[in-house]
Amino acid sequence: MLPRLCHHAPAVDLLTVLIFFVAFALSPTFAAPQAAEQAARPNGDCAGLKGVNPQCRSQETAHRREYFYIGGKYVLDPVLKGNLVVDELYVEKLIPAKGIKRQRPLVFFHGGGSAGNIWLQTPDNRKGWASYFLDLGYAVYIIDQTSVGRATQEDIPGYPLRIGSTTEIAQRSFAAPELVNAYPQSQLHTQWPGKAIIGDPIFDAFAAQFIPLTSNLTRQELSMRASGCKLLSLIGPSYLISHSIGAIHPILLSDECPRLVAGNINVEPATIPFQSYTGNATSPVGRTINRPWGLTNTRITYDPPANAPTNLKTVNNETDTPALRSCVYQAAPARTLPQIAKVPYVALTAEASPHITYDQCVVNYLRQAGVKVDWIKLGEIGIHGNGHFSFLEKNNLKIAGVVEKWIRNLEKK
Repeated sequence: MLPRLCHHAPAVDLLTVLIFFVAFALSPTFAAPQAAEQAARPNGDCAGLKGVNPQCRSQETAHRREYFYIGGKYVLDPVLKGNLVVDELYVEKLIPAKGIKRQRPLVFFHGGGSAGNIWLQTPDNRKGWASYFLDLGYAVYIIDQTSVGRATQEDIPGYPLRIGSTTEIAQRSFAAPELVNAYPQSQLHTQWPGKAIIGDPIFDAFAAQFIPLTSNLTRQELSMRASGCKLLSLIGPSYLISHSIGAIHPILLSDECPRLVAGNINVEPATIPFQSYTGNATSPVGRTINRPWGLTNTRITYDPPANAPTNLKTVNNETDTPALRSCVYQAAPARTLPQIAKVPYVALTAEASPHITYDQCVVNYLRQAGVKVDWIKLGEIGIHGNGHFSFLEKNNLKIAGVVEKWIRNLEKK
């Protein structure tokens, strides 16, 4: 601060005053805001892991944040002879600083091998989908699924863990599928924000966030069904936004408590009927038998009722190419999914993702079961170059706009 001058002070030499001002302008106190402003560029020195620098300005929208553990129950551990809380869900509540302007909240479900933080920002530290929707006045809820991240469980035998992803899968399947060329559409991929190689700060930030997930999918589905519906009973009917295998949980909630699900929004749903794909026919992993109830590992409501998975008779579409994978459907006459059909459903598929080769399996299975499905292929509406993690790529907010438009159109009906 400059010294206060008054009429009692001695005369101050003009040169002395000028020297004082120059010294103050060049001091760290004055220069720091300018340096922080320069360092706040979303690219450059604040890209990827470099964004942890305190001088890098966050791109997130201003909001108020609280966290909660929802659902679960007390169980007695016979060895410890004490009670544990198990099957609870971790929930972050984000409210726009400028207040809520939209009637229904959004609940975000992460995919396999990641946690809810993936919705907050991109690997290169641009604004994520959570901030996009906060800007529009939505209340945003971000969850960590039971057994994952901050919802890891004290029932360790009940929730055994497996590896979420290797760095090689993160590169070849997600950040740079065009390098492997396992399916022809991969060559359209252009939207990854970095170099997709180890040592690139953006790719390193992406690869580092993969974490273990449980291999007990039955236990996880049962706990997610109960705790998820408990959450919705507390916050009211909401739009559920999911990515990849995270789409299995909105399906379960649509079956269990459909009146509390305003809409089911799925970014590349991995609920492929009766099987799982990783990559395609030339992938080193390929397909495995999965989800005996069609879309899930646990029972969902069919009409006529199916009392066991063996009641579901299936047929296999025998055409199977790298560009278009084969699907398993119900044999005619197909049972319907009356509960799930009560909830509006949309799937979004990117043109360069492996999902462009098999998302038709999910869409057609739902339609066969009487569910009204909107399928938005991003390439067909002029959004090009995206892979499986489209909500993290360079044009992520443009895709978020497609979701917002779908919600607004639904609310007009």
